[in-house]
Amino acid sequence: MSTKRIVFFFDIDNTLLDNDRVTKDIAKKLDTVVGETAQKRYWEIFEQLRREEGYADYLAALQKFRFEDKFDPKLIYLSLFLTDYPFANRIFPGALDVIDRANEWGQAVILSDGDVVFQPRKAFRAGLLDAVGGRALIYVHKEEELADAEKRYPADHYVMFDDKLRILEAMKKIWGAKLTTVFVKQGHYAFEPGVEEKYARADLTVDHIGEALKFTRDELVLAAYHS
Repeated sequence: MSTKRIVFFFDIDNTLLDNDRVTKDIAKKLDTVVGETAQKRYWEIFEQLRREEGYADYLAALQKFRFEDKFDPKLIYLSLFLTDYPFANRIFPGALDVIDRANEWGQAVILSDGDVVFQPRKAFRAGLLDAVGGRALIYVHKEEELADAEKRYPADHYVMFDDKLRILEAMKKIWGAKLTTVFVKQGHYAFEPGVEEKYARADLTVDHIGEALKFTRDELVLAAYHS
C-alpha cells in the first residue's frame, strides 16, 4: 500500500477556510458602506450570478452592482475590502497541518470551484497556495473536470476533502475505489436539512479538518474499499 502514488485534493471554502465567516464580514462591510437596502440588492445580484454561472463571484456581483449607482465613490472601498481581505485569519485550525501531512505522503493539490480572479486571490492571500506548492485547479464545476485533473496530477489513488456531499458523491461515481472521499462537516452546506439522507455517505467523515490528522496514510486509502 505504501508504494501507491497519492494525490490529496482539497476544496477551499468551508473545508480549509471559514468562508461563512468571510461572507458575514462582507455583509457587515456592505451594510456599513452602502446601507441595508443596497446590501440586500448586492446579495440578490450575487445569487442571480451564482445561478447563472454555477459558482460564487463576489467581484462580478460588485461590478454589476456598480452599474445601478455608477457614481458612488464608496464602491472603491468595497473593492479594496474584497481584494485585500485577510483570508489567512480565516484558515480553520489544523488545516495547514493536514496539508503538510498530505505533502509528506504524496501531493497536496487545491481542487476548487470558483471564478478565475477572486478564488485564486483567496488561495494566495490565505497562504494556501504556498502550502500546496502552487498546485491548484480551479474549475467552474470541478466534479465535471476530473479527466483534466487526473491528466495534470496522475496518481494511483486520490483523496478528496470537501464540505459538500453532493460533490463527493459525484466524484465517487466517476472514480470509484480509486478515490477516498472525506466529508468535512464544516460550514452551512454540510448542515443543510436532509443533506446526509439525500446523498451517499462519504468514505470517511470528520467534524473538522484538523481531525483528519488521526488517519494514517493506509487508512485513507483502504477506506475507499471498505465504506
